[in-house]
Amino acid sequence: MMKTEILKLLRETDGYISGQQISEQFGVSRTAVWKVIRQLQDEGYRVEAVRNKGYHIAGSPDVMTKEELDSLMKTCWAGRNILYYDETDSTNLRIRQAGEDGAPHGTLAVADRQTAGRGRRGRTWESPQGSSISMSILLRPQIAPNRASMLTLVMALSTAEGIRKCLESADAFQDGGVPECIPDIQIKWPNDIIIDGKKLAGILTEMSSQIDYINHVTVGVGINVNMTEFPSGIRETATSLRLECGRRIRRAPLIAAVMERLEENYEVFLKTEDLSGLLERYSALLVNRGRDVLIAGTGEEYRARAIGIDPTGELVVRREDGTVEKIYAGEVSVRGVYGYV
Repeated sequence: MMKTEILKLLRETDGYISGQQISEQFGVSRTAVWKVIRQLQDEGYRVEAVRNKGYHIAGSPDVMTKEELDSLMKTCWAGRNILYYDETDSTNLRIRQAGEDGAPHGTLAVADRQTAGRGRRGRTWESPQGSSISMSILLRPQIAPNRASMLTLVMALSTAEGIRKCLESADAFQDGGVPECIPDIQIKWPNDIIIDGKKLAGILTEMSSQIDYINHVTVGVGINVNMTEFPSGIRETATSLRLECGRRIRRAPLIAAVMERLEENYEVFLKTEDLSGLLERYSALLVNRGRDVLIAGTGEEYRARAIGIDPTGELVVRREDGTVEKIYAGEVSVRGVYGYV
């Protein structure tokens, strides 16, 4: 806990702060402060120590630790209780277990490496160490179970907005430089985050419920951050922030930015228990809006024009004969006429 607080204090202090000031603020010895500073330096933080001036943090690498994440969170509940793993099978599984054990609303599981991540339709994948974000959050919404699927779209919007917000800050980049260009971040309905027609991130929502009551909801997010290569099966359709920006990205500020956007968007969602308050922003990011798509999974494959989403998160399309209908995400897959989007 002290390590988190010292890290936060160093970040919030302009210039230098003396070891004496730190020790007095936290009620510990100067030696204890020095040991924490050494730990931070060993983890890669550029903490300068100058005689008669004190300590100053000159830069942060792409550190993923519980202390780093805790020091960056500015939310009230989203990501305030963090379960951190250097390696785990699936953050969704870890959060589901935490939910069953009584963990509080907003608990966030983060893994530096995930060996058995899960996606839609039973797909699995492995996220390599040090290059991606694998996280899952526990939600305990007081809503009907049939409304839980909309939380996938709430998270998709929050992820897209959080990524953009983070990239607008120099804190996002490991070299500390200012952002030069920010890629156009879009959403492929219902839950993929897209840059330039390629998949950057995916979202999976799972629910534990009774007939008329939600026990808890697990929302998992996987973001390709610093990968430079992908397996042959997805090489043509996947991308990463490093490939798009040309620079290494710090993952912890990105997680904190997504949590900030989720906390705000979730509260908007709860006011109406639908997407009416978020619909305009979500639709503005929809990559297929106003474009032809192929719809499969209903016993037929047909072409239609995507119009946008309705307040319950269904995709509104117009068939070639002019018929307007709504598509439910759990029943079909939607892709572009000439490719992934």
